[in-house]
Amino acid sequence: MVNDRHTRSGHQEMLYAMLEDLDRVCRAHGIRYQLFAGTLLGAVRHKGFIPWDDDLDIVMLRPEYERFFEEAAPDLDPEKYYVQREFSEHWPMQFSKLRRNGTACLEKYHPKDAGQHQGVYIDIFPCDPLAENPVVRNLQFLAAKVVIAKALDTRGYETGSLLKKGFMAFCRLLPREPFLRFAVRRKDEASRLVHTFFGAARTYRKNVFERKWLTESVMLPFEEGKYPVPAHYDKMLHRMYGDYRILPDPQKRKMKEHTVLVDLAHSYTEYLGRQQAMKFSDFTRSIR
Repeated sequence: MVNDRHTRSGHQEMLYAMLEDLDRVCRAHGIRYQLFAGTLLGAVRHKGFIPWDDDLDIVMLRPEYERFFEEAAPDLDPEKYYVQREFSEHWPMQFSKLRRNGTACLEKYHPKDAGQHQGVYIDIFPCDPLAENPVVRNLQFLAAKVVIAKALDTRGYETGSLLKKGFMAFCRLLPREPFLRFAVRRKDEASRLVHTFFGAARTYRKNVFERKWLTESVMLPFEEGKYPVPAHYDKMLHRMYGDYRILPDPQKRKMKEHTVLVDLAHSYTEYLGRQQAMKFSDFTRSIR
């Protein structure tokens, strides 16, 4: 464990305040969630944000995920927050976000939908049942890839990869719902294994977990508070990152490159014209 407590950036300060509000409504409604991915890694290794990280991820099993939007999300201050639910108007993606109004967090692409909210966000990922049959499991992964490709294409995702472009073009011809139902497999609610393929998974293995890793939680320090994480966090982190205790080389300790502009004091709407006029190669990271 690394005890290198650092001064939070303004972006991290805002994300932490958002986490406090999200945690409050989840507690009020008895909704179970856990810190996930890089946020979980930060909690375990740094007792807070990874110093060079700029996002915040949580995960919920599908029933809790749906309860969150139906029961808890309406309690969030609508003046402060925008709830960007999966497959909703202006948001075609397969996972959800909690956005902060009056801010900008622009990513490295040109949205096709000008109505898409682009404020500072927390990622909220669903976790779904994985079939007992190994062949069906792999087909679930492929089905999720189709859903993700269709979502990215609708959103306006840009890539220089001809393979990705071709796959998105092919998936454009396919219906979403059959693939979505197959990947989620609600009938397997008691399955031993679960998956987070809809977190835009690149690999199969890093997104498959034992169900108890998502149902059994402990509280760990994260910045000033304590928040729920998997009781089996060591196993989960090894699955996702290998030997997560080893810090990356100093030259690799940098913010992810998908976010190109963060403005904590002005709305994304002030940047829409400039964003659409920019070439892909012109995007350079800026924090304001």
